[in-house]
Amino acid sequence: MIAWLKGILLEKSASQIILNVKGVGYEVAISATTFFGLPDEGMEYACFIQTIVREDTFSLFGFGEKQEKAAFRMLIKISGIGPRVALGILSSTTVTDFVRIINSKESKLLVKFPGIGKKTAERLIIELSDKITDLLDNN
Repeated sequence: MIAWLKGILLEKSASQIILNVKGVGYEVAISATTFFGLPDEGMEYACFIQTIVREDTFSLFGFGEKQEKAAFRMLIKISGIGPRVALGILSSTTVTDFVRIINSKESKLLVKFPGIGKKTAERLIIELSDKITDLLDNN
């Protein structure tokens, strides 16, 4: 599995980057939070990677911070939350604010995130309440 990449930032957009690592261009999906921390194109950049291999795709998701990658990994373990929805959540809020929302059980705020309905919001609160604070404690 690819867990970290370092190379030259060839292209960047709000949702993805292309990173040249020794002549190989890796297309990496990113959150808005990661996007705002990117250097200019042509500069060196390193990011944490979550590799997802499915029957029909091999996808890379990149994060500027370990904390954001850890939140992504927690989110995709929840039934009904795929990688794109998890990335949408992390593009809509900071990890610190997401932890606060879960801890305060504010499902009304969760349904404002893309791809999150009432039932999914309730599932997020139930499944993450006990372990989400670890995101802030361990990083």
